[in-house]
Amino acid sequence: MTARILVVDDIPANVKLLEARLIAEYFDVLTADNGRDALDICERTQVDVVLLDIMMPGMDGFEVCERLKASPRTAHIPVVMVTALDQPSDRVRGLKAGADDFLTKPVNDLQLISRVKSLVRLKTLTDELRIRADTAQSIGIDDTLRLSDGRLEEAGQVLLVDSRGSSQERIIKTLKPIAVVTAMSDPQAAVFDAAENPYDLVIVNGNLDDYDPLRLCSQLRSLERTRFIPILLITEHGDDQMIVRALDLGVNDYIVRPLDPNELVARTLTQIRRKRFNDRLRHSVTQTIELAVTDGLTGLHNRRYLDSHLKMLFTRAQARGKSLSVCITDIDRFKHVNDTYGHDAGDEVLKEFAMRVRSTVRGADLACRYGGEEFVVVMPDTAAEVAALIAERLRSIIESKPFVLKSAGITLEITASMGIATAGRGIETPEQLLKQADQALYQAKRDGRNRVVAAAA
Repeated sequence: MTARILVVDDIPANVKLLEARLIAEYFDVLTADNGRDALDICERTQVDVVLLDIMMPGMDGFEVCERLKASPRTAHIPVVMVTALDQPSDRVRGLKAGADDFLTKPVNDLQLISRVKSLVRLKTLTDELRIRADTAQSIGIDDTLRLSDGRLEEAGQVLLVDSRGSSQERIIKTLKPIAVVTAMSDPQAAVFDAAENPYDLVIVNGNLDDYDPLRLCSQLRSLERTRFIPILLITEHGDDQMIVRALDLGVNDYIVRPLDPNELVARTLTQIRRKRFNDRLRHSVTQTIELAVTDGLTGLHNRRYLDSHLKMLFTRAQARGKSLSVCITDIDRFKHVNDTYGHDAGDEVLKEFAMRVRSTVRGADLACRYGGEEFVVVMPDTAAEVAALIAERLRSIIESKPFVLKSAGITLEITASMGIATAGRGIETPEQLLKQADQALYQAKRDGRNRVVAAAA
């Protein structure tokens, strides 16, 4: 797992120690010896996780964390406070400042690396949502994140899985001011309950009777309906192996016994708010983008979306040295269909054509209606030879079965011509890539239609 980690500490020996541990795990490491430099680095450079000391001259770690979380450019960066402070009040203060975790020096290597990897995975998911939000804003949808924040402050819905009645009572009492807690003793029943109800957090006692708590966590992560529910694991002091395995399985956070009520509340609030924010972002982006960038007739993405998203795919392919192929397809003699049978029949052909495109392309491919009877399929990480095979498969599927026109009461033999192009030498923009594919399409038309032509490399 590659990621960029910023280590902030005013003691050079501490910086060198953390840097060596992280480099050994193949992380890219940046360093800063004061808060202002750390803030500057985060503002101008992509940072995936910040490891932040608290006791620093000038600006302490609490203030640095608060400033990071207050800025829209850096609020999404996970922060782990790494410090010699070991009082519960210090942990609570750090969590309230926006920190994701609080590790006490000397730091356990396994916990540190596992925590960093866990937060990198979390940030990757959040970044994907943010990229989609940026796409929405770039095409004129600028209200994606401007929804009411009211629900973020509502009492949370928490599922507590704990086989001990006394423990259940204490946790319910502690969380009562901020959450409605449903307590269950049966882990299997809890899984079904979590899948059927809109919980904001699942708290799992690491000492379940006759059941492996990590298996429960794994089940929650594997089910579609519970995949995005945060999990908070309660563990015993010194149970490092369970913590490491839990973080690897996708557990979001953990708290060590004896439970400090304030820390439990702080960690619970952090997870609830993050869950609701990501849910809101996910829903808003999906809903808004689909309304604005979906072709109303065929249900495919429209040209507006293609123009924006292809730029991102093209830039990513260049940065990673990966292939990117494009196929432009055009329905042969479509004007004849409209002129002979009417535009309703033409619309039926377009809808059926889009269905066959959708059924043919792979999950990672992007299918769009380019305009009129033209369609575009963008194929990330796809070499020219593979793109040609995919295009030929699509051409064959279009040709293989007649199109049924209910409005006209007839069937038609429909074919399509296709031009493909692959990013490579001489192609510096997505527009050039599309132009090459378009030229190949016209060549297919000139050569007799119903064929695939690849642009010259």
